[in-house]
Amino acid sequence: MLVENATKGTIVATRVATADRWWRRLRGLLGRRGLDDGEGLLLAPCRGVHMLGMRFAIDVALVARDGRVVALYPALPPGARTRMHRDAWAALELRPGALAASDTRIGDRLSWEESQS
Repeated sequence: MLVENATKGTIVATRVATADRWWRRLRGLLGRRGLDDGEGLLLAPCRGVHMLGMRFAIDVALVARDGRVVALYPALPPGARTRMHRDAWAALELRPGALAASDTRIGDRLSWEESQS
C-alpha cells in the first residue's frame, strides 16, 4: 500500500505491507536483512514495538486511529524498544531516514490506500 503524509503532501512509503494478525505482528520484520527505499510494514493494532532479534535499525511512527502521528522513533536500533503509547493504534516501520525525507512530524496526519498494481 501507499502511505502519504496528508499534512505535508509528501509520500512516506510506496510499498507497505500490513501485519494485522497476531502472528504477522509477532514476526514483523524479523529475519529480514533490511528494507529497501519505499518499503515498510504497518502493524495494527499496535501501541509500541520492540527490536529484540532485529538485525537493522528502522524508523517507527506510532499512529492514532485517525492517522495522526502520536510518536516518532527515528533509526530505532536493534535491541531497543519504544514506550507504549495509549493513543496509538498502529506502528509504521520504515527504512531509517524515511520519516525525515517525508518531513513527518508528531501531529501530522498519515493516510494509506492500497496500491493500484
